[in-house]
Amino acid sequence: MNHLIAPSILSADFANLQRDVEMINASEADWFHVDVMDGVFVPNISFGFPVIEAVKKYAKKPLDVHLMMVNPEHYIERFAAAGANGITVHYEACTHLHRTVQQIHAAGCKAGVALNPHTPVSLLIDILTDLDLVLIMSVNPGFGGQKFIANTLHKVKELRAMAQAVNPNLVIEVDGGVSVDNTASLVAAGVNVLVAGSAVFAAESPSDMIAALKNIDPGMVII
Repeated sequence: MNHLIAPSILSADFANLQRDVEMINASEADWFHVDVMDGVFVPNISFGFPVIEAVKKYAKKPLDVHLMMVNPEHYIERFAAAGANGITVHYEACTHLHRTVQQIHAAGCKAGVALNPHTPVSLLIDILTDLDLVLIMSVNPGFGGQKFIANTLHKVKELRAMAQAVNPNLVIEVDGGVSVDNTASLVAAGVNVLVAGSAVFAAESPSDMIAALKNIDPGMVII
């Protein structure tokens, strides 16, 4: 598959959220990335169901909901009802990860698992066949605008090799510090979906930046 771009609405202008949602609709972006932070799992609070429902009202593309929160299993059905097409939970936040993944599927959503920068991809080996998506955090979660962690490329390559044997259709997503400088390398390493927040919304023309990220040729990179 060609790589997908998922602008993170966490970086949008919340005073003009409908405008930014409609910009994404009209752009070459593929998904909306929706970061939910609880102030416990990560040291920040973002937004909850009312904002997701408002985005869903105008969004014409799938909502990729990333739960950076403890006890996500308490809210899966509510996020699905609010409009999530895919729900990603953190490996580090789920005591019974397999059960939570089953719960996400039962709610009618694609199921993803996110890994913090310090968490090795090898820990997913016993659940990889049950997943639709793995999100590799390329910054420490909780804040936008951080610098990309270079070791992410190694983790992507390792995960792609693991998946090739047991789940070749696994979608690999990367979130944090994505820019035109590292997109080609990430896609060449095996990434399918790139989350971009600050890179898009801080650009002079967010839609042009989305197009630039979308149309970068990974074939130019030697890995």
